[in-house]
Amino acid sequence: MLTGELRSKIDNVWNAFWAGGIANPIEVIEQITYLLFIRGLDDMHTLEERKATRMNRPMERRIFPKGKDGIGKGGGVAYEEMRWSRLKNKDPATMFAIVSEHVFPFLRNMAEEGTAHATHMKGARFTIPTPALLAKVVDLLADIPMEDRDTKGDLYEYMLGKIASAGQNGQFRTPRHIISLMVEMTAPTPKDVICDPACGTCGFLVAVGEYLRDNHPKLFHDKKIRDHFNEEMFHGFDFDSTMLRIGSMNMTLHGVEDPDIRYKDSLSQEHAGDEDRYSLVLANPPFAGSLDYETTAKDLLALVKTKKTELLFMALFLKLLKPGGRAAVIVPDGVLFGSSTAHKAIRKMLVEEHRLDGIVKLPPGVFRPYAGVSTAIVLFTKTNSGGTEQVWFYDCQADGFSLDDKRNALLPADKIGPQAKLDAKEYTKNNLPDVAARWKQRGGEERERPRTAQSFCVPKVEIVTAGYDLSINRYREVMHETAEHRSPKEIIAELKALEKEIADGLAELEALL
Repeated sequence: MLTGELRSKIDNVWNAFWAGGIANPIEVIEQITYLLFIRGLDDMHTLEERKATRMNRPMERRIFPKGKDGIGKGGGVAYEEMRWSRLKNKDPATMFAIVSEHVFPFLRNMAEEGTAHATHMKGARFTIPTPALLAKVVDLLADIPMEDRDTKGDLYEYMLGKIASAGQNGQFRTPRHIISLMVEMTAPTPKDVICDPACGTCGFLVAVGEYLRDNHPKLFHDKKIRDHFNEEMFHGFDFDSTMLRIGSMNMTLHGVEDPDIRYKDSLSQEHAGDEDRYSLVLANPPFAGSLDYETTAKDLLALVKTKKTELLFMALFLKLLKPGGRAAVIVPDGVLFGSSTAHKAIRKMLVEEHRLDGIVKLPPGVFRPYAGVSTAIVLFTKTNSGGTEQVWFYDCQADGFSLDDKRNALLPADKIGPQAKLDAKEYTKNNLPDVAARWKQRGGEERERPRTAQSFCVPKVEIVTAGYDLSINRYREVMHETAEHRSPKEIIAELKALEKEIADGLAELEALL
């Protein structure tokens, strides 16, 4: 958890960027990302130096070469001078010159040579406008204990949150507590191979990493599993190079050494090499409307003939998963009840050819203020042989925040998310712990719940009869209050008694007069 002092420092730097003429929050976080990366390179180089000294042998991997870079007047600058530990002590003007004229060309050259952690630095541009602003940002980052993975992660999450609060590119950010719910429900294991084909800032992949650290504390004791975690477990695609850089650094700051975060237009490019590869898909892809057939991957059109991006993404998820693989993905409500041939085809495919496990209807304001569309989480397992028996539904009505554009927290931070411990009153403000708990009971007592409850199960035969409609309202039963009816004799007797009381009252009034 970031301290108030650190949050204040970040806010001050953010404001300084705006005052310096950089108003795009994506550009702000990208520039900060580069500086974090430079510091990370120096930390890695220092570790290699210490290891070589301890083992009394030459360095196995030298990140900063010996000699000068050969750029600029006088044969360039010594690579040693580009290291964070040296840069942070320079005067602002010297620091600015070295970073702009030498460090950034070095980063781009590293990327071209395929150096680890530098894949997405080919397009790196230095846009901090003044030496004073650069010095201020460097001073901030120098104060942060970057060896603490939690602090680094919280720092980055806070900056990503500022992207959303600035009202720009908020579509790239799925709320963290919703991500946590989806991860909790799919319960990743150390052997999983995980993919987000629209990864953005890698929020889902980061959350999986944190879940595994918390729930599998011996994860890193086994070298094979540790290598799998760092090199083979995490895969993310995006077609925005800036998002790839930010997402890749987000993963690095959360302790994943070499994730597979790469450029790919998931709906337009063929998926040779990625089909049937992943055991878990977590995603909230952008649903932009329609694509032309000419620009759509043919292997997706073979599954579902449509131009609708939301349906193409569903086909993509099925394409990427290996048999037995599971998915939790966010879709607009239209996917659940749309009447087109393609809508019905994708739902029939999930129910008949694979195993549709559950539908969680999300509160209508979850993605405000960026989008007001109603959404749901769809959970399914790819089997290629059916298996749907009962589909579990949950009507989530509260997620811990107000459902208007302000999205103010209704509970303290430790009461937000699927793992929060809540009392009955707090539950009405945050349904997520109940969603996670009841999901685990979907094969047992949840099947006995009435259709008037917030969650219940529906047998496959009923869904087939309803034309594969997956909207929860199709199967919900409304609880009607039962009125107590009396016999006519009782009503007549009551009226006569009332009539007598009125007559007696009139008689008393006349006597008084």
